[in-house]
Amino acid sequence: MKFTVDTEAKTLTCEGNAGREELPLYSDRAFEILSQAWVKVGWNQRYSYTFSWMGRPIIQLPEDMIRTQEVIHRVQPDVIIETGVAHGGSLIYYASLCKAFGRGRVIGIDIEIRPHNRQAIESHPLASYITLIEGSSTDPEIVAQVRSLVKPDESILVLLDSNHTKAHVADELAAYHSLVTPGSYLVATDGIMKDLSDVPRGQPEWTWDHPTAAAMEFAAAHPEFELAQPPWTFNESGLSQNITHWPGAWLRRR
Repeated sequence: MKFTVDTEAKTLTCEGNAGREELPLYSDRAFEILSQAWVKVGWNQRYSYTFSWMGRPIIQLPEDMIRTQEVIHRVQPDVIIETGVAHGGSLIYYASLCKAFGRGRVIGIDIEIRPHNRQAIESHPLASYITLIEGSSTDPEIVAQVRSLVKPDESILVLLDSNHTKAHVADELAAYHSLVTPGSYLVATDGIMKDLSDVPRGQPEWTWDHPTAAAMEFAAAHPEFELAQPPWTFNESGLSQNITHWPGAWLRRR
């Protein structure tokens, strides 16, 4: 798509396969189009690599962090399970929410937890809320270890943020979906890949090889899960779509 922003005329003109469309610049539709472009450029320029949470790098889009907080506040999970640890920023973020809400703990799984990251996480003031497990998130022994740390009556939220290939995410969905409790979510993050095949840091195969594709196929085969963006807790705008790196991510257990 080609679009032209005219700040004097206050218009956004879009040209593509569907033809030409001129929109008021200050409109919900114009905001959505510009946001989609901003997200793609920002991803390529590593915008999400510029943030930290309580001293640890957190490689997330801030908008996704806030939306996730809304869900955690509403669901009030006893356990938050995340595959993919990296620097530990997300684990610290979830742990800080558990402390603020007065309930919950976090389990982080990664195929390799580098020593300096482990040391930083385990020496953090919120370390008592976090359990680290090193190993492949889809290894049956690792899955069994995670299950052993969860009590039968606890509510569970699961976020998948490790290897983002369709096949791996599909395996993770199969491995962890039964842990998710009714009303909570199984989240296949970073489906933005499907829109990034044409950016300089993208890969052509991302048009089909991405987490959203795995989530869609999973939802079709598991009617006990609904694939839908969580409702916004507060909205005094005319907008309804997230600015996100996680399109098609949220699988809610009915």
